[in-house]
Amino acid sequence: MTGNNLAKRGIEKKGKGNLKKELGLLDLFSISSGAMISSGLFILPGIAFAKAGPAIILSYLLASILIIPAMLSKVELATAMPKAGGTYFFIDRSMGPTMGTIGGFAAWFSLAFKSAFALVGIGAFALLLNPGFTEMQMKLIAVLFCIIFTTVNLIGVKHTGKTQIMLVVALLCLLVFYIIVGSFSVQLSKFTPFAPMGFNSIITTTGLIFISFGGLTKIASVAEEVKNPTRNIPLGMFLSWGIISLLYVLVIFVTIGLVDPAQLRGSLVPISLGAGTILGGAGVMIMAIAAILAFISTANAGLLAASRNPMAMSKDALLPSFFARLSKRGTPVFSILFTSAFMICVILLLDLETLVKTASTLKLLLFLCVTLSVILMRESKVRYYRSERRSTLYPWVHIAGIAGYGFLIFQMGTVPLLTVGIFILFGLVWYLVYARGKIKREYALLHTIKRISGNEPESHLLDKELREVLIERDSTAEKRFEEAIKNCRVLDFDELTPEDFRKLLTHELADRSGGDEKELYDLINKREPDRDIVIGDVGILPLTVRGRNKFDVILVRSKKGVTFSDTVQPRHALFIIASSQDQQNVYLHSLMWAVQISKELDFETTWLNAQNSRELREIILACWRERKPL
Repeated sequence: MTGNNLAKRGIEKKGKGNLKKELGLLDLFSISSGAMISSGLFILPGIAFAKAGPAIILSYLLASILIIPAMLSKVELATAMPKAGGTYFFIDRSMGPTMGTIGGFAAWFSLAFKSAFALVGIGAFALLLNPGFTEMQMKLIAVLFCIIFTTVNLIGVKHTGKTQIMLVVALLCLLVFYIIVGSFSVQLSKFTPFAPMGFNSIITTTGLIFISFGGLTKIASVAEEVKNPTRNIPLGMFLSWGIISLLYVLVIFVTIGLVDPAQLRGSLVPISLGAGTILGGAGVMIMAIAAILAFISTANAGLLAASRNPMAMSKDALLPSFFARLSKRGTPVFSILFTSAFMICVILLLDLETLVKTASTLKLLLFLCVTLSVILMRESKVRYYRSERRSTLYPWVHIAGIAGYGFLIFQMGTVPLLTVGIFILFGLVWYLVYARGKIKREYALLHTIKRISGNEPESHLLDKELREVLIERDSTAEKRFEEAIKNCRVLDFDELTPEDFRKLLTHELADRSGGDEKELYDLINKREPDRDIVIGDVGILPLTVRGRNKFDVILVRSKKGVTFSDTVQPRHALFIIASSQDQQNVYLHSLMWAVQISKELDFETTWLNAQNSRELREIILACWRERKPL
């Protein structure tokens, strides 16, 4: 078989009905941060201050710490299973479709409620800018913005991400300005007494404001649309958590130090009051604009993430199929429209404090389930559960998180608990009536029970599904490898001494990566031969280089054979795979693919008979595209 014939094989197939991967790190940071900076900062501090006094700073810090187990769990689950629906998908595949239905509805309702609350916040601050607005006009403003964001989401997630970036950047600039200017006028006397309602009020207030951090893990719902999810999802969450947690504490500290306690207690515009203290009417206007931007960003990101839950449930037959239908632009049209319609209904029937407590309770319940999901997925020993970012301190941080979330849930009061109970009952009834007879699916809890009891699972449906998820997830590695082969250096010569070859390889790597030649020469010369892989007449030489985001491939053909030393048998084909530590996913896949290519029928003969470097490259690409998935 000639190189040209090999090059004609193996055209890549494109999946049908898949969401487009258009979200990068900045998009994810903006979606997560935009979902956090809204009611938790511009409305809730006044309500929380009435319950705990200046100690609400501790409540926000405690909530920031308590979100860590859920954040670590979401990172592990989202990088192992980057699927639309996020929380719903994790709960369903770990605990089964019954809990998946309950979790899916809870996730959808909590996001929709929070987003609707943000839209109402726009109307409330519009009233601050124009006191002549009636209550109905406020609600109409909220509905108008809901329609606008629905249109943006229908156009496509890429535009949603761009809109979010602009909103969040403007918002962060305004808040940093407020912190810097306000810090010079803070009066420490306003912090005494620090905890007038006692320690228990700090705990109960933590539960109330916990919804402020709920948006942090929202990007897991759009994991299927993320470019390079194994890097961008965890990095986006960690950056958002660190920056926004610090922002919360600093803004609230400045606000408490500026505003008279009697004014702050119960106020729905606490940050505007603080700005008005130092900048007068202009300050009120500036922070009112900042608040509106915050509510806009939350509603925009919330609608995006909330609409993915019914879409994911529809794919699993828990909801009618039209919820999963995608438009020509790759967006779930009916899911977005249905979520938007529900939010409009909520806007017209909103009860502020009960809504906040209910949404927080639902979030706590979901975080508890997600944290438990990691334990079940790990202990099930399912073969293809492979996360790129495993949680640290497993399982102790997860056990602590479950205990903490459970404690806060029972601190929320009767009405929120009753409302959550109704959600659970509704989800259970829906599953039994609509979905039970349509679903045959395995889940991690079933595998865990059978493993503990000493029984082998009767089938491996979950294994097969997670294997498909891995293949889809790792498509980014495929693209990186293919681009590396298309642009790699091909060294083609008859014969070189080991020393001359080492020098040539060092020069090529330094030229392409910008590394130091002496350092690379030492790396090649002192590498461990045990790491080399030999398949017949083909050698695969992996190298780990310094730096970040570095990955390169060099192809070598020597008709008389090439070696690194006089003690090693000459090889006619060599793959040099060089990568930095942060590119381990691509690196490991590349080793696997190089082995597959080397085992291709007649590869060695075809390789030696190729006419030039262009044909050598085409042979590698053709063999790789024809490979069978492992």
